[in-house]
Amino acid sequence: MTSIERTAYPRFTRAPSVKELREIYTPTSTDIAFVATTARGPAQKFGLMILLKVYQRLGYFPKPETIPGAIIGHIRAVMKLPADLVPDIASNHTLYRYYAAIREHLEIQSEGKHIRHVAAQAMHQAAQVMENPADLISAAIEILVKEHCELPGFSTLERMARRIRNLVNTGIYQSVADRLTEAEQQALFSLIARDGAESFTALNRIKEAPKSATLTHLDEWLSRLTWLQSLGNMQPLVEGLRYAKVKHLAEEAHSLHATNLWDFAASKRLTLLVCLIAQAQVSTRDEILQMFTKRMSKLTSRAKEELERLREGERSTSEHLVEVLEREGGAAHLLEQCEQVAAHHGDRYQPFVWRYYTSHRKALFRVIKTLEFQSTTSDQALIDAMNFIIAHEQDPKKYLETTIDLSFASKKWLRTVMVRRKSKSWFIRQHLETCVFSYVAAELKTGDLCVAGSEQFADYREQLLSWEECEPKVAEYCQRLDLPMTAEGFVEHLRTRLTEVAANVDRTRPENRELIINERGEPSLKRLQAKAAPQGLAQLEEALREKIPERHLLDVLARIDHVTDFTRHFGPLSGNEPKTADAKVRQLLTIFAYGTHLGPHQMTRHLRGALNADQIAHLNRRHFTAEKLEAAIRDIVNRFHRFTLPRYWGDEKRVAADGTQYELAEENLLVERHIRYGGYGGIAYHHVSDTYILLFSHFIACGVWEAIYILDGLIRNRSTIQPTTVHADTQGQNLPVFGLAYLLGIKLMPRIRNWKDLNFYRPSREAHYEHIDSLFGDNVVEWDLIQTHWQDLLRVVISIQEGKVLPSMLLRKLTTYSHKNRLYQAFHALGSVERTI
Repeated sequence: MTSIERTAYPRFTRAPSVKELREIYTPTSTDIAFVATTARGPAQKFGLMILLKVYQRLGYFPKPETIPGAIIGHIRAVMKLPADLVPDIASNHTLYRYYAAIREHLEIQSEGKHIRHVAAQAMHQAAQVMENPADLISAAIEILVKEHCELPGFSTLERMARRIRNLVNTGIYQSVADRLTEAEQQALFSLIARDGAESFTALNRIKEAPKSATLTHLDEWLSRLTWLQSLGNMQPLVEGLRYAKVKHLAEEAHSLHATNLWDFAASKRLTLLVCLIAQAQVSTRDEILQMFTKRMSKLTSRAKEELERLREGERSTSEHLVEVLEREGGAAHLLEQCEQVAAHHGDRYQPFVWRYYTSHRKALFRVIKTLEFQSTTSDQALIDAMNFIIAHEQDPKKYLETTIDLSFASKKWLRTVMVRRKSKSWFIRQHLETCVFSYVAAELKTGDLCVAGSEQFADYREQLLSWEECEPKVAEYCQRLDLPMTAEGFVEHLRTRLTEVAANVDRTRPENRELIINERGEPSLKRLQAKAAPQGLAQLEEALREKIPERHLLDVLARIDHVTDFTRHFGPLSGNEPKTADAKVRQLLTIFAYGTHLGPHQMTRHLRGALNADQIAHLNRRHFTAEKLEAAIRDIVNRFHRFTLPRYWGDEKRVAADGTQYELAEENLLVERHIRYGGYGGIAYHHVSDTYILLFSHFIACGVWEAIYILDGLIRNRSTIQPTTVHADTQGQNLPVFGLAYLLGIKLMPRIRNWKDLNFYRPSREAHYEHIDSLFGDNVVEWDLIQTHWQDLLRVVISIQEGKVLPSMLLRKLTTYSHKNRLYQAFHALGSVERTI
């Protein structure tokens, strides 16, 4: 049986608050008029009003005896009825008459066959992507409410959900099994069969997690991908299935041991394995590419460090050159020193990449030969260069003929790669390879290159809605954000805003005592004076310490769950209800074990045999996912939002975003060394409301620019606290982020380090100012770029609002300069307007 608490099925709250009674159960003038014309005496009107307000809240008619007294009392008080008046809702005849009147008044569909048909259709569609019966029931309720249907009993919906889920899943399992030959089925079954004395099956290898991005691990992961691909191409087998369904089935298979899989029917067992392998193939490609880009970044860093070391030695080398020549006649030595100095003349680190690249050469070639790289633009120069170096991988010659286009390379790389010999230009093979690999890594980051069969490095354009799909939504979106609905109007709106703000700042500059512009034109702000602590603050803090008792964390968790019932979100990934009677207690203990970083083994030392470490690890693996944890957090945030006290701390419209470093196991692809704080770990990127509660968290690598993820917290936040302004530090901003935030209706207010060194942009070349002209320099907003790509900008933001992509997925591609990516350049131009304002 599915618990009603796990669904969106409406029900009475245990103790309705005064606010809830006032907002939901207070009769309106329309309600009063309806009751006055339908019922006669006070008791009849009282009873009809109770049923009307209760139906408006629930969407169905509950048994009269289950209606809370607080609701009846509130309606009695509003209608100014005597305390001893009993509502006339006792007899069945009266109830049926009132039900019919309310249905007609509210235009409710109450015909059972029609309601079941609507619910069944909604559940069947939801079952294509969802697994949990509670989610199917909630999906049906949403559609029934939209269709003005009276909700059937919960038990009716529960039976329908289980029947339809089984029907849909059985069809999915059988369709996948039918696509497999007998030999392929046996090959899959062999993955979960123990071979003799082996204690592990091949399933463990499929579920293996990636390690840190070392050269050895990159080589291991390439071998892993080769092995996974040898199991077969799983994409045709899951064709026609929704991605969310495949992902869920893969997660379920990942949470199971091999022995558990043998408990299922053959068709389900095969489907779980196929989905798991399909997801493993995709994620392994992503992980290889992450390792590849990190290794190339490391090679570049080492080359730059080598350049810096040579710079430091260059001065002493230059001072001794003449002395060496005069003392020893060392012309050959002089030539060697000159060549070394010339190698990095012009601030070039590129010639030094080769010496660190040689140990990586074999693995890097395996990457570009194993994966299928594609260009996301019409420019195929880099793809041609990759094919060229693959063709010459075994070529021993130092120089190669210049038969390919290197237009993607910078001037510094071209100077490194090309040389003139015998009146002809040649490629230096070693430097050509390092150049190509460097640009492969760079264009993977910018999205100019994509990889077939990848998720993180797929072609992001294919994930966006088409303009034909976006166009009907443009008017509503622009109206909601108060933006013009044409490209010309949008640009004029921005130009007017920038012009007016700049003119106003220039006009009020003499009166602004906080802003200082020195003789070099550099702006600075005076430091704000801290407010003095109010009298009695220390005494208040001491009184609070005395009156607020200490509580054990487990007691706090249990109390919060009693109020919010957040544990209803946790349970087996199969969607079934937990089979143990004390499931709630076990789930709370698991949350405590992992939430405090004790872990299952340390936790069991304090439980005195109540649970063992394997049971806690099993619960964590089988009952919890990131999505379920986010749903539980949302319940807690929503309950917190109902309190009055936090509203004195903030207006709930602002959120602060910042990262905190956590030490993690070093054998982890996420782990990197933090430059500022030292040590290895990851960054927990938090979004904290000004009402002092955490809204959203996300783990990111130490080297990632935090601005990439700053908008995710607001877009993915589904709580009742919906901030519109986000504060951050320097890492929480760049020009594309400013541009995207503006189009999403989010006000980005970062505290930027060295802000005086940033560029301010004029609305036009003719715009000059009396007091602040020195701030702008020669920078002018590229209005033509914004106007030309207005449709592309709207495609991005509407796709984000529709849940097709996350801001971070796009910002990963838009935060690195690319001369090919016009979308990057358009967001850069839009961001230049917003950051200047």
